[in-house]
Amino acid sequence: MICKDRVVAVTGAGRGLGRAHALEFARQGAHVVVNDLGVARDGTGGASEGPAHDVVKEIEALGGRAVASTDDIATDAGAAALVRTAVEAFGRLDTLVNNAGFLRDRMLVNLSEDEWDAVVRVHLKGHFLPLKHAGLHWRAESKAGRPVDARVVNTSSGAGLLGSVGQGNYSAAKAGIVGLTLVAAAELGRYGAAVNAIAPAARTRMTEEVFAQTMAAPAEGEFDAMAPENVSPLVVWLGSAESRGVTGRVFEVEGGRICVMDAFRHGPSADKGARWDPSEIGEVVGGLLAQAPEPEPVYGAG
Repeated sequence: MICKDRVVAVTGAGRGLGRAHALEFARQGAHVVVNDLGVARDGTGGASEGPAHDVVKEIEALGGRAVASTDDIATDAGAAALVRTAVEAFGRLDTLVNNAGFLRDRMLVNLSEDEWDAVVRVHLKGHFLPLKHAGLHWRAESKAGRPVDARVVNTSSGAGLLGSVGQGNYSAAKAGIVGLTLVAAAELGRYGAAVNAIAPAARTRMTEEVFAQTMAAPAEGEFDAMAPENVSPLVVWLGSAESRGVTGRVFEVEGGRICVMDAFRHGPSADKGARWDPSEIGEVVGGLLAQAPEPEPVYGAG
């Protein structure tokens, strides 16, 4: 068991990927804080304590230890309460998995300001605030002279790395999570925390309708490449002590495939050593693009 006695908090853990992560952490010996508001797929409806408590019961049935958190982690108070719940229940926090989110898909010209704000809030702000409060906990531990071997696993998306038609709000938030991951890895390393992100593909409430054909269940007896449980082994490893030294990385994961993403690297360049004239730019950019690889297609384009 590679996470024996580690204390792990998973947001959005009542269903889908988060539930799969929480259960696998428990199987690997971790004590788990199961966080979920219990709202609908689009974030509407009253909060429900049911999903978080149901997963706690599943973990307990496996012989593990878990507590439920129904705090809204996209608020400062809720994120602080998540970390406090871990510390009060188990004495510390070792691993944070930021996973909570929902969808409100629209083409850009039909996307309302409220739909933009709601999705960016739950995904991007809902990563920042738990990350902040976990970081405050680890900084305090480090300053007190107690050893810290902490991990954060953030959840981006292929939509954040490549874009996705009809998901401008979601794609922007998920791209922001990559930037936040890089900054957090650089800032929190001094306190003993490693920070990475995943871009998973799996069958969940958020994907089974949007990408119905891709997410369709296989025939009986075939490998279910889109099962959310396929993503969890990487998340658990990244959340374990075994991943020491791995930080600031983004991993694409689906089925049995793991890919280290290699985006946002400097490519071909030209330096005149002086200011360009606009009339010169077309030829220069054309030459640079001829040397650069073709961009990967946007999800859903064409």
